[in-house]
Amino acid sequence: MLGRALPRRPAVFLDRDGTLNHDTGYVYRIADFRWLPGAVNAIRRLNGSGYYVFVVTNQSGVARGIYDEAAIHDLHGWMNEELRAADARIDDIRYCPHHPQGSVAAYRTACSCRKPAAGMLLDLMNAWPVIREASIMIGDKEIDAAAGRAVGIASAIVPAGGLEDFVEQLLRRREVAWPP
Repeated sequence: MLGRALPRRPAVFLDRDGTLNHDTGYVYRIADFRWLPGAVNAIRRLNGSGYYVFVVTNQSGVARGIYDEAAIHDLHGWMNEELRAADARIDDIRYCPHHPQGSVAAYRTACSCRKPAAGMLLDLMNAWPVIREASIMIGDKEIDAAAGRAVGIASAIVPAGGLEDFVEQLLRRREVAWPP
């Protein structure tokens, strides 16, 4: 894509823990990461339908001193390698390492990026040519849906393992692959 403008497209913003992978609490090691059933297929279907696929994830384990930001980067890099092997991709990822009660002073803050705040979504919308009115936030908790509503996009809460079915319903309802 170097030298070419990216096309305007709708985006799907996905929570990570509990939406893409089993949420066993502070998942930061590759050895502890387990994809939820259907998650990789759902991402591949979204890619094939022309959606930008973004991950937005709170990672308070950094603020709590459980792991560092390098561990997040390593895990996210591995996730994209796994997805590439399955002919899928995440276009971009944002994470929030902050928490107001964190034990690491540098990360102990109430910030605008921690969901339910909208900072991560807004940052991605500023970095990519997103068609806001056709985009959606999908997660497993109300804070995910609230972040989507805060930027004026549709939001959905899906149960663990329910992403693939939800994406299939979404694509059937929209009946339009992007670009048109």
